[in-house]
Amino acid sequence: MTAMHSVQNIRDHLRALGANALHEQRVLRLWAQAKAQDSGRRPLHSFMPTAVREALPALSQTLAGLATLREQHPGQDGSARLLVGLQDGQTVESVLLPRDGLCVSSQVGCAVGCVFCMTGREGLIRQVGSAEIVAQVALARTLRPVKKVVFMGMGEPSHNLDAVMEAIDLLGTLGNIGHKNLVFSTVGDVRVFERLPQGRVKPALALSLHSTRADLRAQLLPRAPRFDPQDLAEAGEVYARATGYPVQYQWTLIEGVNDSDEEVEGIVRLLKGKYALMNMIPYNAVPDLPFARPTWEKAAAIARTLHQRGVLTKLRQSAGQDVDGGCGQLRARDVLQREQRVVIQPRFTPALAPRQLDQAARQGRAQ
Repeated sequence: MTAMHSVQNIRDHLRALGANALHEQRVLRLWAQAKAQDSGRRPLHSFMPTAVREALPALSQTLAGLATLREQHPGQDGSARLLVGLQDGQTVESVLLPRDGLCVSSQVGCAVGCVFCMTGREGLIRQVGSAEIVAQVALARTLRPVKKVVFMGMGEPSHNLDAVMEAIDLLGTLGNIGHKNLVFSTVGDVRVFERLPQGRVKPALALSLHSTRADLRAQLLPRAPRFDPQDLAEAGEVYARATGYPVQYQWTLIEGVNDSDEEVEGIVRLLKGKYALMNMIPYNAVPDLPFARPTWEKAAAIARTLHQRGVLTKLRQSAGQDVDGGCGQLRARDVLQREQRVVIQPRFTPALAPRQLDQAARQGRAQ
């Protein structure tokens, strides 16, 4: 069977078997909603072509293999961080959120290189296909209901725009998720503001702001497009008015970096009067990175001040704080463990071979 990394691959495969549009929609709907392909009141043989019907078991197995559960780490807040295995052995992270939400990954790694993020440290490894994105949702739905999907996991969605838009289109139609409950999160890219309004499914938009100072934002997001914060907010406002739901502005609050009175004033100037919601999340500490999380009291005071001054602000905990789950940490730990399990075969030389072989054997036993 050919690779099924994209939704279009699946459609092409079904059409080659003789499926019509209704057959195709049925298969995709049941898959995206994590239901068995033989579910429903009508028996398959009464309406499904024989070739398609006979191919369904193998197809179902292939689709289930697009995203498999490697690890699950439940949090005390009702969230659960998932390490998800892809068919080629790569891994991404998904997060089951309280109140039937799911955070999905759109890339393995990320090219933006946010200095406070573990994912950005390894750079971009590969894109996640649209079918692999939907498969993360289907996998999560085998664990609990999913009524909201946010593209805030590993990767920058605007750097994988075609795949993300294809996944959003399926999830917002056959996947039975409301358009405003699909949240496209981005550091800001002109293509996003051009493409999103043209889609059949128009998701909510979340913009990673993190600073109102262009120079500081460029330091925090070194490879993000050089969008001036004022221009970013203006573009967001146009999209918010066009879709009818507010733009969410993401702010990772880092002690001594972007928690100053100057930033509070900048946020008020930027967002007061706009159709916007400020999501402020205290930094989730990452080992080996030189950043700290402010106290909850300070974060709450900042959020309260913004709210009082006309900027709708929600102070949020990063899901799964108690399971050491900053974005990219589960994957980084998994990669490290796999690297440690690899025993490099020593190069044979007469003088060193016995000692090298003995050392390699001891390392293998220790691991």
